[in-house]
Amino acid sequence: MTYRTTVTRQIVAQHYLTVPDPGPEGDLHSHVFSVEATFAGPSLDEYDYLVDIDDVRAALDDVEDRYRDATLNDLPEFEGNNPSVERFARVLHDRLAPAAAGGATESLRVTVWEDDEAAAGYEGPIPDAGGADGDGDG
Repeated sequence: MTYRTTVTRQIVAQHYLTVPDPGPEGDLHSHVFSVEATFAGPSLDEYDYLVDIDDVRAALDDVEDRYRDATLNDLPEFEGNNPSVERFARVLHDRLAPAAAGGATESLRVTVWEDDEAAAGYEGPIPDAGGADGDGDG
């Protein structure tokens, strides 16, 4: 049995793809990214929460502040990487996971929708979840 808690947020940011022959995606363009953060774990805490939604909202506020109207290509966390929606999901996972560290939450799945039809995601462990080693490798 697994409990799941999901919180969503929209973020407007820009990027351009850096792969060979990217077509129009190689030009700077904006997306209204919809971010879904889904925390999962086998049990609830003493208050019957999997994760405190207010803590997740605060972490999403920080994420929104960081990426709102930013060009992803210009940020150090994307340096040397194609700023794909898959990479963005991994970056957001690593920024949001600490909101649930130390509790019963074992994993976080971040899904990033770049439009109404296309999304990508990343799922990984929560550092220090249930006594994990907390190496932060995500």
